[in-house]
Amino acid sequence: QVQLVESGGGSVQPGGSLRLSCVATGNIDSIDAMNWYRQAPGQQRLFVAFMSRGGIINYSDSFKGRFIASRDNNKIYLQMNNLKPQDTAVYYCSAETKMDGDFWGQGTQVTVSS
Repeated sequence: QVQLVESGGGSVQPGGSLRLSCVATGNIDSIDAMNWYRQAPGQQRLFVAFMSRGGIINYSDSFKGRFIASRDNNKIYLQMNNLKPQDTAVYYCSAETKMDGDFWGQGTQVTVSS
């Protein structure tokens, strides 16, 4: 089993920045890839970024440029710059494992408003 805890969310004005973190605990050796997703109110959960164990990072086209993802073993980060009101959402991290499937954190709220 893998447990994931996100942190770093909060309220920020448009144009501001936030850095989200996610820490995985438990059977971290089983983790292959880790991801960031977000879900805005009333909308589907959207893929943001993928980080493989080997260092490959892929982004959804919608988030290239303003969002920068990184990974340090069992920790992942999402640096979000020039935030816009439409970035308001709950941000989730997930971990993919070969044997036990996928695990999700509880999410961290990001609110962008003036």
